[in-house]
Amino acid sequence: MFEEKVLVCRDCGREFIFTTGEQEFYAEKGFQNEPVRCKECRTNHKNQRSHDREMHDAVCAACGAATKVPFQPRNDKPIYCSDCFAKRRG
Repeated sequence: MFEEKVLVCRDCGREFIFTTGEQEFYAEKGFQNEPVRCKECRTNHKNQRSHDREMHDAVCAACGAATKVPFQPRNDKPIYCSDCFAKRRG
């Protein structure tokens, strides 16, 4: 059903393979568009977006440690540091 495709990265211009496994994943998720960046450029783009994000100071409701969150904290919900958040998720 799927065949590997050679695509060109819009950031670096290099060719990359859109594998059958990736195509199946995209289909399962309902994605309509093929990737436009190679894996390296996708990672760089994702990292750049996360570095540009404004972070806000907060205090962990579980351990009391100072932490930063990517949203403006409100008093209606507890905020957790990364470690406590991971523990709560199981």
